[in-house]
Amino acid sequence: MWEGRALGVRRDVTALASAGLDVARLHEAAIALVGRVVPCELTCWASMDPDSGVFSTMTSGVNRIPQQYEPVLATCEYTPGEPHTFASLAQRGDTVARLEDKRSARLNEVWRPLGLSHELRSLFRADDTCWGGAGMVRTKEFSDRELEFMTWVAPALGAATQVAARTSARRTGAPAIVVVAGDGTIRASTASAARWRDELEDVAPGRFAVMLRAAAAGARSGTFRARLRDAHGGWILLEASELVGDGPGDGGTAVTISRASGADLLGLLLKAHGVTSREEDVCHEVLAGQPTSGIAARLAISPYTVQDHLKSLFAKFGVRSRAELVAKLS
Repeated sequence: MWEGRALGVRRDVTALASAGLDVARLHEAAIALVGRVVPCELTCWASMDPDSGVFSTMTSGVNRIPQQYEPVLATCEYTPGEPHTFASLAQRGDTVARLEDKRSARLNEVWRPLGLSHELRSLFRADDTCWGGAGMVRTKEFSDRELEFMTWVAPALGAATQVAARTSARRTGAPAIVVVAGDGTIRASTASAARWRDELEDVAPGRFAVMLRAAAAGARSGTFRARLRDAHGGWILLEASELVGDGPGDGGTAVTISRASGADLLGLLLKAHGVTSREEDVCHEVLAGQPTSGIAARLAISPYTVQDHLKSLFAKFGVRSRAELVAKLS
């Protein structure tokens, strides 16, 4: 019975992917499908930047998490030591996990105050890349059969989320710089930061502050770079670097927020369309303006092989020429 239900949901999810939905609408519909088999009081699904693991979008079920808890929950995802964060599950290669660690901040500071005590998480992978995940919470414990069900349907959800990541609305906006102190508070910002705050808050209340803290934390171990989805299907680029001060962290962190360009999205779009490593090499050469003979010489392959890779790229991106391919990725 459970396997039959999983096959049915996988079929319906595949149909949703072929309908050309964006990520938020895809997840909204998939939440309803999964909820018929694995009911829960609260759920939040997210798509992820496949390179950084940072949430790109967040979609709730019928019941939303109370607004005052959303910043707390999001902050937990970037707190060292928090069990079963989406990033740690992705690093371990897990597909599903139940939260059973009583030291969990999100269990003690979010779920228990709401009268909930059990959480199930699932990651959505495709082509060995993590494209998203789901957090499902309720009062009753999740059964082993429910974990198996989520394990069966997760690959279809991963493939569908990968397809949905290909959609992108073209939007504009002046870049902004925000200086963040070590405790996450804003020291200073350019005037355009208010617009970016509003865009991120449209996705989820408190998301602007949470992402600034995440960027500052990431910058402490190097440079931070992540692509986020706005509420309209566009892409936002967050970059952060530590400023020089008298001591570690004294200078704060400079976070730059801007509209992601075609170059910023290139790697993501290549992954989203299932481009192979050799096809990616050919694609980069095409974007650089190299002719077939030049590509063949630079990659040490025959011109016929170059043409075969180009045909495959055209099919994957739904174009008919190099010019259309370049326009699609610019």
